[in-house]
Amino acid sequence: MSRSHPHPIQLRSVGSQDNQAPLPLPPAIQNPSSHSWASPHGPLSWGLCCLLALQHILVLTSLLCASHLLLLRSLSQGGLSYSPAQILASSLFSCGVSTALQTWMGSRLPLVQAPSFEFLFPALVLTSQKLPLAIQTPGNSSLMLHLCEGPGCHGLELRNSSLREVSGAVVVSGLLQGTLGLLGVPGHLFPYCGPLVLAPSLIVAGFSAHREVALFCSAHWGLALLLILLMVICSQHLGSCQLPPCPWRPASTSSTRTHIPAFRLFSVLVPVACVWIVSAILGLSATPLELSAPTEAPWFWLPHPAEWDWPLLTPRALTTGISMALATSTSSLGCYALCGWLLHLPSPPPHACSRGLSLEGLGSVLAGLLGSPMGTASSFPNVGTAGSRRVAYLVGLLCAGLGLSPRLAQLLTTIPLPVLGGVLGVTQAVVLSTGFSSFHLADIDSGRNVFIVGFAIFMALLLPRWLREAPVLLSTGWSSLDVLLRSLLTEPIFLAGFLGFLLENTIPGTQLERGLGQGLPSPFSAQEAWMPQKTKRKAAREYDLPFPVPNLCTRIPQPLRCLCPLPEDPGNEEGGPAEPGETTDLLPGFGEQCPRSSGELRSQ
Repeated sequence: MSRSHPHPIQLRSVGSQDNQAPLPLPPAIQNPSSHSWASPHGPLSWGLCCLLALQHILVLTSLLCASHLLLLRSLSQGGLSYSPAQILASSLFSCGVSTALQTWMGSRLPLVQAPSFEFLFPALVLTSQKLPLAIQTPGNSSLMLHLCEGPGCHGLELRNSSLREVSGAVVVSGLLQGTLGLLGVPGHLFPYCGPLVLAPSLIVAGFSAHREVALFCSAHWGLALLLILLMVICSQHLGSCQLPPCPWRPASTSSTRTHIPAFRLFSVLVPVACVWIVSAILGLSATPLELSAPTEAPWFWLPHPAEWDWPLLTPRALTTGISMALATSTSSLGCYALCGWLLHLPSPPPHACSRGLSLEGLGSVLAGLLGSPMGTASSFPNVGTAGSRRVAYLVGLLCAGLGLSPRLAQLLTTIPLPVLGGVLGVTQAVVLSTGFSSFHLADIDSGRNVFIVGFAIFMALLLPRWLREAPVLLSTGWSSLDVLLRSLLTEPIFLAGFLGFLLENTIPGTQLERGLGQGLPSPFSAQEAWMPQKTKRKAAREYDLPFPVPNLCTRIPQPLRCLCPLPEDPGNEEGGPAEPGETTDLLPGFGEQCPRSSGELRSQ
């Protein structure tokens, strides 16, 4: 969220006429000196990467605490048989492993994996329809459930079984998501997702958390407004201030003196630290009761499956997992496209999308088996925070380290709720703005496009609200089907993506009108039109598998070849597979506006 979008919003028609004017060069090409300090001076120093990784952790923490707090509040009154800090630690551990795998073998984009609201909304539906159940395990027989009628049915046992059922839904979601990735489904669908599919999804993703943000900010609006004000000042008003990099890089590595836009780069870290200190001085830092532990959490533990009990698989957990998988897949594909766009890379190829979704599914399976009620998915708020592959690896390492120590993970719950709400509010606003800015890739004056965008956004916001106001109107008499329908209808980003995809590919329209200029099946083909062909080929190599994995592609079964680059892919031309390295053309506020060679996108 540390700089304005590289391409300003241009509400001009690209038209569908036969004689189209050539696309203008983006402002970045006309002014190549802006925000270009990183690439000419090599990769980022480890000190700077550690600070950026810590900033990612703060954004991830806002999602982590928000999702777990809202889920625990929805459960029946009573305690848990384990500490909430251990739940947070298991989620952090799975997020760290998933982030490292995603950056190394998945989409190869520097995407942080975090518990997203696409897991929370179906989980809330599942827990709200939870019947009072008692659990019996006679001898070594199978697990049996029956209606509970005793006085303790709404206490500890029901609360634990509800979390186990949600964990079972997370496991089902991961298995389904991984299967879709292995079959190459996202790779086949992604070329049909143009700007008119991506833009409504991003806009709705930004709007979808406004109720949760307001809830957390209302704990103390003074702190929340102070944080938002500081974040705006650092990222916008002080964004052009350059500071000397004394602590960041040894003087011997460069003959010139590099200056760093520190306020823009750390526009989350600095405000959060300041407001956190102010809240501690005023005595306003308080851990929510739902996340506080009655006993001290252990300093060290090793997360492993069935730490407390195995996830509970029921028909309702199965249907909830299906809705989680569909929603998170829609969200993740939007994250891939957005991250590639901000990094000025070509659209993610089919093999990168399939690998990314497969490893996200693996991360969710791990999270569910570890007892976490939240899976892992690519985080929209983290996309807007400066980072690179090296930073993403550090985030994965830090998350896994925090996951090994519930006592350290519990320290994250001391961040005041207004701070979490303010961070989410600003980062979600950046996601919303990128959705609006992508409209210029299509003909926004077209009546077809206006209808698709307006209808998809309005219905995606209307249906969840209608379901909250009148839940009794949707009752089929079969509990599992009710949970599936309610879960899907409470997922705004799924509704926006599904409606946009359906209307975009069924209503007739020209390629230029849809933003797919020159016949290229790409969400950002209009942006890619000005990139030289050689630059496209070299930039596409960023999605290739790291060495020596490509050598194994010829030995894997034919049905799984969709995970490997095709021989005719541009990424395999000129130089073969990409060596392991780091994307130094960073997210907002870093790097060159247009990558001129693959060397500028790698540090090694």
